Amino acid sequence: MSRRPINQDEPARAETQASNAQQDARTLPAVSSSAPPVVTVNPLRRALLKLGASSWLLPSMGAAGLLSACGGSDNDDPATETPGEPQPDPETPGADGRISSFGLAVLPDTQFYSRYSTVDTGNQFDALYGSEPFRAQTQWIVDNAQALKVPFVIHVGDIVDRATVQAEWEVADAAMKVLEDGGVPYSILAGNHDVRSPIGYGDDPVNGTDEDRDLAMEPYLDWFSAARAASQPTFGQRDASGFHEYHIFTAEGQRFLVLSMSWRASDAALAWARQVLRDHPTLPAILVNHDLLNIDRDGVSPLETPYGLMLWDKLIRDNDQIFMTLNGHFHGTAHLTKLNDFGNAVEQMVVDFQMAYQGGNGLMRFYEFDLTGNRIKALSFSPWVPQKPADKLNEFDQAMLTGPNEQFEIEMHFAQRFARFNPEFAAAEPSNLPLAEAATALVLGNFQDLEPPVRTPAADADDYPKIAETLAHWRFVGTAGNAVADGATVADLSGNGNDLTRGALNVPPTNTAQLSDLQWVGDKHFLSASPGSVSFRNASGAPRLSYFHTAAGAPLNAETFDSGYTVEAFVKLDKNWTADTNAWMNIMTRGGRRGNIPGFSGGPQSPPLQFAISNLREVQWEVATQDNKASRTNWSGEIMLDTWLHIAIVNDPATRATTMYVEGAPVLRNAVDGSGLATLDEPWYVGAGFWDAGPPSNGFLGDISEIRVVSRPLAPAEWLTARETR
Repeated sequence: MSRRPINQDEPARAETQASNAQQDARTLPAVSSSAPPVVTVNPLRRALLKLGASSWLLPSMGAAGLLSACGGSDNDDPATETPGEPQPDPETPGADGRISSFGLAVLPDTQFYSRYSTVDTGNQFDALYGSEPFRAQTQWIVDNAQALKVPFVIHVGDIVDRATVQAEWEVADAAMKVLEDGGVPYSILAGNHDVRSPIGYGDDPVNGTDEDRDLAMEPYLDWFSAARAASQPTFGQRDASGFHEYHIFTAEGQRFLVLSMSWRASDAALAWARQVLRDHPTLPAILVNHDLLNIDRDGVSPLETPYGLMLWDKLIRDNDQIFMTLNGHFHGTAHLTKLNDFGNAVEQMVVDFQMAYQGGNGLMRFYEFDLTGNRIKALSFSPWVPQKPADKLNEFDQAMLTGPNEQFEIEMHFAQRFARFNPEFAAAEPSNLPLAEAATALVLGNFQDLEPPVRTPAADADDYPKIAETLAHWRFVGTAGNAVADGATVADLSGNGNDLTRGALNVPPTNTAQLSDLQWVGDKHFLSASPGSVSFRNASGAPRLSYFHTAAGAPLNAETFDSGYTVEAFVKLDKNWTADTNAWMNIMTRGGRRGNIPGFSGGPQSPPLQFAISNLREVQWEVATQDNKASRTNWSGEIMLDTWLHIAIVNDPATRATTMYVEGAPVLRNAVDGSGLATLDEPWYVGAGFWDAGPPSNGFLGDISEIRVVSRPLAPAEWLTARETR
């Protein structure tokens, strides 16, 4: 995932966007009903298909079209070009159902596993579950490699989250060493989070490649050196920079080439890759990058990236050996089939679960290459989930994803696809029963996903738990279809006098907001007892924003929450939200500049409290704590548009931990070592934020139903989503 430079205490933000260029393409009939789009590319113009971002709430959100299997003989003599032939019938399985097949394991972005298994982040995985997902993945592969005939493992990059933090590399080192000790070879590459200066291709297509790095200062080259790679039996070579490598593995009597290209390959690196292919002209090749294929806003369709299109032109399209590409970086899954200059299919896949529950929840990919049946079976599963203590599981802990984009088959007529450069390709004698079925049994065992709990809608507007320590409770309710009046008041239901008032339309003076930009609507979250909500419309960086605020001198302004707190909000992001226009929009803020808090240490420009939505559509809760006057931040995964969400942030002074919950599930990236909220005795704002004590800005785009602020930590049974005991 590409990001802007920030301090080490925060995850970085996205910085690259896919090109919007229009391109010519024609759709061809899919080989099977589960196959992805197939396009043939005009040599003068490329095809751009769009695909969407994933939601963190559903562990995988995309159409994950799969690897096309490959094979190569031991003879590397160039093959003569042969015309296409009718697709061959599948090889005949053995009488007992045995086939010739092998498995390939893929590790998507592991950055959050590395970061949140460290001491400085509270080792949140081990603290909660007694184990760590990264190590659970590699140990499972080692334990089952023989049974599942796995000759090789692919890591798609973003090994760690912060390239300069040694503790994260130590976690990754230990996890990958499990493969080495278990005798399972792998390829690895550096993603943008694994290099010190991750300049995106979209930001600067010239600078930022491997040639621009001080190799002596790159931690990746220390932790995953050429010498370490060379210790594996499949290793072929690293390029001159040390960032790119190739391997050759053998399966079912055939040899396969894997090219792993790290973040921002230079022209020299691409020339090296082309030479590797020339040196091994009969080997089918899998090209692995970190950035190649993206996902469009619908969460399903593929979206080509500028960097991926560059790779298509400079490396893929005229090298028929490359039949498949694999990358991470973008959140979710997608699959695009393109035809190269020889009219043959190139299967392009993006696989990245990092924005799923628990930073990916240990989800990985397994592909069975059925050489007898001429098909590839795809599985998406977590070997870690069944290892969790039973009392820690919830409905988001899915061990096996069974949706059509996560578990499917795609036809691949191997001999025909590889005939041009390897006419000798053939399946081996049937020797094993289907591996996908075996993998499913090994993952699940006796494990069963939990049924979602029964959640009961409110019987009426009063059907929610009443909390004595409530300091403010705002319900945004009016006559549906009417604009919120200028200066309108939203009463504080707690009775503490913390009413909200609609901000003046001319504040700041450059504000272009209209009265109709704030509308009462009848829509709401199904668990909210509130009769309706308020819709913030037309917010943009113009600036155009609408907001509410408490009065100067309101009791809530001075509150420091020494006994902890719970903040709840029901929100829905507008379906037209875009990162370009609405990144860092605010749900709620406290006024002021946190650098003015006596004793505060850290970046001074932000307000004391920032409840916002990042440019990656993450929920951000960033506050200055009362006890140590430091900044602490919680982050959700990527959230869906046009979907009501209940968000709860709970701070417990007994543990000095702050936990964010989205739809009842705790997020991964929670804050430790802080309690209470520092204050500058400034008003609270709903729908707007501040930067460096400037005027209101970053207006919210979407709906808010209600917000409640309580001066102690609440259990889920006390939240607004629960029902009052009657």
